Amino acid sequence: MKLTLATWDHDRCMPLHDGRVSVPGVEFESHILPTGKLFPIAVQEARFDITELSISSYILQVSRGDCAYTAIPAFVSRAFRHSGFYARAGSGINGLDDLAGKRLGVPEYQMTAALWMRGLLGDDHGVDPARVHWRTGALDAGVRHERLALDLPKGMVVEPIKDGETLQDLLLAGDIDGLLAPNPPKAFLENDPRIQRIIPDFGAAERAYHARTGFFPIMHVIAVRKSLIEQDPDLAVRLYAAFTEARDLALDRLRAVWLGSANRLSLPWLNEAMEATRGAMGDNYWPYGFEENRAELDAVCRYSSEQFLAARCVTPEELFPDAVR
Repeated sequence: MKLTLATWDHDRCMPLHDGRVSVPGVEFESHILPTGKLFPIAVQEARFDITELSISSYILQVSRGDCAYTAIPAFVSRAFRHSGFYARAGSGINGLDDLAGKRLGVPEYQMTAALWMRGLLGDDHGVDPARVHWRTGALDAGVRHERLALDLPKGMVVEPIKDGETLQDLLLAGDIDGLLAPNPPKAFLENDPRIQRIIPDFGAAERAYHARTGFFPIMHVIAVRKSLIEQDPDLAVRLYAAFTEARDLALDRLRAVWLGSANRLSLPWLNEAMEATRGAMGDNYWPYGFEENRAELDAVCRYSSEQFLAARCVTPEELFPDAVR
């Protein structure tokens, strides 16, 4: 059967797009899209048969009973997020504890990066998301809206900015106090002194977080149309095996580049990065699979409920077919 496959160009997904890895009985029609474009299509249209999907939006839809997809535990995007907390210089915010009760910007309240960052704020710093004044919209350019409608408790403020405004501009103007950002704002990259990172040595903080929790935060899963799994229950197993093989090819390639006699990546401190990663996380630093990630899945499901996204507390078992758990 011919199936549409949509992901971003992650090195751990590209072997399925370029044919180095195949799935028995399946021919792919390949679509490579940045997640900012892909995720609204996935949750609003369910256009693709197999798609990369934000785990936050996926949990939200599962809790509402209106998701067209089920997932396999191939976590094609993972990221630590301690680097993403920013404050306006002079705002009095010197640490994450200081974010309690403040006016904070985030591109989408429901986005997975923000889900994990608020989880960190709540678990480690006592910051209640219901007591923060949230502003949502484009980080530093363009226009951005929530991809799914939110159902928040009365009195909780999640207020969209106007089209044409950006969170960065509101921060620099003093209209908000801080940002939860999935990538560095343009002004920060340009060394604007009015914006500062709240955790300057974020690498050390992330390694300490991993040592304490064991988490390497799951951002995205691979989702498969439910009707396809109903027709062919073994498809989930074959897809999981293929995505695992593709990840292994990517990691083998990275290892070969790292250990090569010439540096083929435009990254000056590749050796340092690889040795620090393996020293902190071991050889299996990008784990797939349900049981190996069970504690982390428990946490992200809990965060979705605590942050008023999920309509009920979803269990990790509900996210994946029996055959791949």
